[in-house]
Amino acid sequence: MSFATWITFVIAGTLIAISPGSGAILSMSHGLAYGLKKASATVLGLQLGLILVLVIAGAGVGSLLLASELAFTVVKTVGALYLIWLGIGQWRARATPTGVSTAGMAAHPSFGRRVLTGFLTNATNPKGIIFMVAVLPGFISPQAPVLPQLAILAVTMVTIDASVMHGYAFLASSMQRFFRDERAVRIQNRFFGAVLMVVGALLFFVKHNHA
Repeated sequence: MSFATWITFVIAGTLIAISPGSGAILSMSHGLAYGLKKASATVLGLQLGLILVLVIAGAGVGSLLLASELAFTVVKTVGALYLIWLGIGQWRARATPTGVSTAGMAAHPSFGRRVLTGFLTNATNPKGIIFMVAVLPGFISPQAPVLPQLAILAVTMVTIDASVMHGYAFLASSMQRFFRDERAVRIQNRFFGAVLMVVGALLFFVKHNHA
């Protein structure tokens, strides 16, 4: 893989990461609700899910997903329902003001729960798999060993995405001071809950484009 090819992938990967999606929404939601440090667990889960997507795409399983109407529909439905479920949970979440009180800390999900939420958000996103299946081949040279190239692209993409998601979480966490009463927290919960439900609902309209 040439340096020019890698730089092109860095630019493409950065644009992909910055573009609004379920991962960005989740990072902002958890950054605002739990703070940057705790949102890092969510970002870790998102990266584990992204690695799975990259492995699926690199192994060619993603191509099979694109070729099968049934498999595509199943993955799409699971992903959509999961995001809607997350949104409902966020909407109905207890309006606990942000802060460092013991009560507030107790209300936060565990480290493992935050990691799992991030993982499932990316792992059940069919658009991510489709995009990687479409993009990765363009950056891989058939004249060179494929596995090292995939490893380079995976490390690059995860580094970029983790940085961007932490950026989203940091920006959201910096606004915590504005959410120190129940009414403000309730508005925040319902806003992010509604956005997650809308994103989940929109997944149902993703078409299976089989050439």
